[in-house]
Amino acid sequence: MIRYIFCDMDGTLLDDENRLPEGFDAMMEELGRRGVTFCPASGRQYFSLLDTFPAYRDAFIFFAENGTNVIRRGKEIYSDCIGEEIARTILNEVYAKRPETFCVFCGKKDAYALSAQDDAANRAELHKYYTHATYLDTGRFEPIDDQPVKISLYDSTGHSAETVYPLVKKYADVPLHVVLSSDYWVDIMSPTANKGAAIQAFQKQYGVSPDECAAFGDYLNDTEMLGAVTYSFAMANAHPEIQKLARYQTASNNEQGVLKGIQRLIDAGLC
Repeated sequence: MIRYIFCDMDGTLLDDENRLPEGFDAMMEELGRRGVTFCPASGRQYFSLLDTFPAYRDAFIFFAENGTNVIRRGKEIYSDCIGEEIARTILNEVYAKRPETFCVFCGKKDAYALSAQDDAANRAELHKYYTHATYLDTGRFEPIDDQPVKISLYDSTGHSAETVYPLVKKYADVPLHVVLSSDYWVDIMSPTANKGAAIQAFQKQYGVSPDECAAFGDYLNDTEMLGAVTYSFAMANAHPEIQKLARYQTASNNEQGVLKGIQRLIDAGLC
């Protein structure tokens, strides 16, 4: 029987207007009755996830920052950080070479960006994923009293694979994990960090098998997550590689695909 459901947010659970699907609370109530824990697994920071799910602070397990920071009932149960010096080096290099790329230092305590890049468009985009953020006035990333779990780089044109990724792909040899999180964002993390690694660490720590887990995703940063569970679902709007990888398909994020997939599991007697 399935005990845990891991779910990406953007392009998966949330629709294109950034809204939870109608009927979400009713489904969470039903899962609670069945002893199933819902686990948001997102590139968003923990504080952003709390703002989305204020009523579920203690009910959900939050796999934030692409699994690099996992919080249960307000306490960290897993993290996988990168070095602050290499994080600042990369951010300062990208900003110097391509200043139109919005650069974000993602720490455990907060997210940090440069005041020089603090325009309305960047602030609005950052707020989707980071509701807690500090802007630095120094013009570059100086030492920060925080542990970086991730670097995030944003290209407003939606062509990050062609513009930002080529600037940072060399850091995969450091090694670091360099991944396209969407058409707009490139994330850089520890070489051992991804949603799947965090799920596997959780499974080992709490004695959970892949057969007791389901997951929903839509983009390439969901690859390892889908591989860590038996019941893997790709959204109808998912990247073609994710659709190939997933064991099951469901409707799009705009058609309540996650709730329909969960109902399918319930109807099959798996929850």
